[in-house]
Amino acid sequence: MTMQLESPALDDAAVAAVAQQWLTGFAELLRAGTGAEAVLHTDLWWRDLLAFSGDLRTLHGADRIGAVLDVARGQQVRDELLEPVAPPVLLPAAAGPGSIQLLFRFDTRLGHVRGVARLVCDDGTWRARNLLTALDSLAGREAAIGARRPEGTEMPADRVEYWSARRERELDCRDGDPDVLVIGAGHSGLALAAQLGVLGVRTLLVDRADRVGDNWRGRYDSLVLHDAVWSNHLPFLPFPSNWPVFTPKDKMGDWLEIYSRAMELDVWNRSEVVESTFDPGARRWTVVVDRDGTRRTLRPQHLVLATGLSGTEPVMPAFAGADDFAGELLHSSEYRTEPARRGTRTVVIGTGNSGHDIAQDLHEAGAEVTLIQRGPTHVVSGQALAKQARRRYAEHTDTDVADLLDAATARRDPQFVAGLRMGVGVLADHDRELLDGLAARGFSHDGGPDGTGVMMLFLGRNGGYYIDVGASPMIVDGRIGLVSGTIDRLDADGLVMSDGTRVPADTIVCATGFRGILDTARRVLGDAVADACGPVWGLDDEGELRSVWRRSGHDRFWIHGGNFMLVRNYSKYLALQIQADLAGVELPALGRRV
Repeated sequence: MTMQLESPALDDAAVAAVAQQWLTGFAELLRAGTGAEAVLHTDLWWRDLLAFSGDLRTLHGADRIGAVLDVARGQQVRDELLEPVAPPVLLPAAAGPGSIQLLFRFDTRLGHVRGVARLVCDDGTWRARNLLTALDSLAGREAAIGARRPEGTEMPADRVEYWSARRERELDCRDGDPDVLVIGAGHSGLALAAQLGVLGVRTLLVDRADRVGDNWRGRYDSLVLHDAVWSNHLPFLPFPSNWPVFTPKDKMGDWLEIYSRAMELDVWNRSEVVESTFDPGARRWTVVVDRDGTRRTLRPQHLVLATGLSGTEPVMPAFAGADDFAGELLHSSEYRTEPARRGTRTVVIGTGNSGHDIAQDLHEAGAEVTLIQRGPTHVVSGQALAKQARRRYAEHTDTDVADLLDAATARRDPQFVAGLRMGVGVLADHDRELLDGLAARGFSHDGGPDGTGVMMLFLGRNGGYYIDVGASPMIVDGRIGLVSGTIDRLDADGLVMSDGTRVPADTIVCATGFRGILDTARRVLGDAVADACGPVWGLDDEGELRSVWRRSGHDRFWIHGGNFMLVRNYSKYLALQIQADLAGVELPALGRRV
């Protein structure tokens, strides 16, 4: 079956007709396994989130596409339709008819699937060059939202119990162990618990902080979230429409606490895991939690580490002469705003987000600040990225639609990489005055790996960039000093650079990062758990992030994290994997990577 193009000019009705005809052909392909050449481009990039692979996979090439079609043939695809909330659209191109983007849904024997296709016209036939299929819910186990929401008047069969008493009982886990124990009640843990909660999976979060949100409240005063508001909603509960573009840290802390209460999440604060073992035969954990001085033994089936992908173990450089330094030497994790530093000489080592933020905070507190740059850093203004985020998210009334479109990206696709490079150039043009000013001050700026900017730095190494929310102009006009090069040693009065430059300091803050979440897993859960896991973060050969939101390498142990946008989107797919395992539902298996 082919879809012929008579003219490069397509009106909305023609676009819809092409989209419907393509979807019918694609569904027939999934049912029969033959006829791929009519609907799939030979250079197809197919991203599958659980629907046919049981994993987060990106398939490219005839062998891989053939393998996923073999699996799909047994999944009983039916009831395909175009997504009613997002009609097909023609995306213009510099030459030719452009591409048609359509969202769709269908059912399988497993559950409900949503997807995205981007069609290109080749020899008069519209075929998918980019494709997403994503499991949306398990059949008969759909989320209790919308029309399936609870009545609110439910009572136990054997007693009268109102909402407050029920919540007290649930929070204390009086009816038995939780199905899932999540370590960490920051935005990652809360988002996952919310997704699991609407699926009916009993989930408990444990966190060392006194209150939900203290991981934000307890940091330096000038901190704001560097990502713009439009992409940062948590699942099921978007920010109010008057929310600021860049969220102040105490406001974010309060919102996380509000979210945990509104979503009825069970959180034990002032709590930490002190012992843990896993029984591979029973596939169950035994975990001892110290809850505000009282120890409680829990036996969850699944354990999730959501303490932050950067980890909690500081990397503190071993400087020659550190014992000679007469001032204050600390890691950025220990830094707090301190009015007593007014008028003092301060040095910040490191030019990522934390280094810039702390330098800005010190300047605003009245200190004399010098930033030490040891290597190139990619800089982009928060305002430029905010415009980008607003175009991607604010134009969609349904954040789920924007998330689906974002998930449809194949990160190894050369066209996507070329688009990233082009976007970096557009952002640099927007920031030209700022970047030129930094260069004039001697700041070393780069374009990220192969010119792909913030996104690939974030996905590849979770660092190496600064999203400017105020510090860069301070460097340009000299309010924040800048010294570039290698540190040779410390002495009593400060730093000595390898070229002999002396940088006096009363306080030195090392914004030098953390060792990673596997080191946290090793400290909290032991060597056996950490050693079973593969590398965490960074892109694999398919362009998928390693060991995050998917199998970690250790049975029933998961690692969860990322920025707000990624956490909102992928907490759903992690929750579905856990739900399927608890329900005994076997997800499709694509087999080993080829």
